[in-house]
Amino acid sequence: MELYIHIPFCVRKCGYCDFLSFSGDAAAQEAYMEALLREVRWAGKACGGRRERTWGTDDGPAAGQTQPGQRSSKGGKEAVETVFVGGGTPSVLESVWIGRLLEAVYKSFAVAADAEITIEANPGTLTTEKLKSYRRAGINRLSMGLQSMDNRELKELGRIHTAEEFLKNYYMAREAGFANINIDLMSALPGQTKKSWEETLRRTAELQPEHISAYSLMIEEGTPFWERYGRGQSGMPAGERAVSGNVSLSVGQIQRPCDYPPLPSEEEDRAMYRQTKKRLALAGYERYEISNYARPGYECRHNVGYWTRVPYVGLGLGAASFYEGERFSNVRDLACYISLLKEGQGTGLRAPWQEERQTVGEREAMEEFMFLGLRLTAGIGESDFQRVFARKIGQVYGTVLGRLTSQGLLEKTTNGWRLSEWGLDVSNRVLAEFLLEE
Repeated sequence: MELYIHIPFCVRKCGYCDFLSFSGDAAAQEAYMEALLREVRWAGKACGGRRERTWGTDDGPAAGQTQPGQRSSKGGKEAVETVFVGGGTPSVLESVWIGRLLEAVYKSFAVAADAEITIEANPGTLTTEKLKSYRRAGINRLSMGLQSMDNRELKELGRIHTAEEFLKNYYMAREAGFANINIDLMSALPGQTKKSWEETLRRTAELQPEHISAYSLMIEEGTPFWERYGRGQSGMPAGERAVSGNVSLSVGQIQRPCDYPPLPSEEEDRAMYRQTKKRLALAGYERYEISNYARPGYECRHNVGYWTRVPYVGLGLGAASFYEGERFSNVRDLACYISLLKEGQGTGLRAPWQEERQTVGEREAMEEFMFLGLRLTAGIGESDFQRVFARKIGQVYGTVLGRLTSQGLLEKTTNGWRLSEWGLDVSNRVLAEFLLEE
């Protein structure tokens, strides 16, 4: 299983962001973190199992501790293979809170000795002391939100850092011992050109991070960017990028007010998408998912778990879970979350601070298996489908597989199916084909 832990606090909210995040003073952060620690301890008991670790070493769990897959005498269930501390900006917190958080995780769950443990961090919020404390806490992967190497583009996004500040923080992370770093990039930004995007790709690749995530900007309803570029517009993206939130717009649908820099056209956006694949491939990065690139062996295990439907438990404000065949999420109101965690505990993995609980039926599970698994360039396996659903994939999707293959959007592999290069480029349209009629 996997754990996702949400830290909602940011220095300030970026103009394009529709994630559950906001600024918070020291008192709000303390109240939230105390509530979160209570939820971690409760969830650990609900999931079962724990193991001890030794604190204060740069290498995380000490040698000789419980090995991957082993359980404590308390009788655990699944070992936690990945932990992802996201946000928001977790690195805005004082480092003592991250240390306490990871200590609670290790004391409450059966964490695998080789677990991938990631923290998101924004440039401008990191210090040498924080980075060293993350290493002592057992964090072995850092995900840095750069977005662009162009300072003008960063300013338009509302980011708090410059490219120079990012570089300083990146080298600090290397000196602190981080050997697995992801850098987030974003294309189709206000005023961005193919030349400036090429420069961002080049300078980022030259740093040789182990992983690069490269997404196109989406204009989400309810954000300041919607007010600037999308107010009064409606509909789904004209392009094929992934969609999140309730309403999203691609650059081709948006009219620019005269006082804001223009968004690239949809044609320019597609050209940037092609640039990304070409430039990162030349730099030695393998594309293993629609928008993610890694050096061999450094694929993000946590995200691969999402795409292959590994059970995960989300902890913290608004965090979502998929566990024991159910999907559910935590409340999104900060005061409500803190109050409910003070008042009581749950029964099993059910708690009063959870909401929107639904059982995942076989039809929905099949759909998810296909349109999540096919995001990966390796595709899906026929034997895996049959093992999970006790049915051959052809019995359920034979017609769709045949049609998409004949159109050149899908390819047969030795063990299953994967999207073709063209299919990956137009993935939203292709993956929608795997929705089943009720």
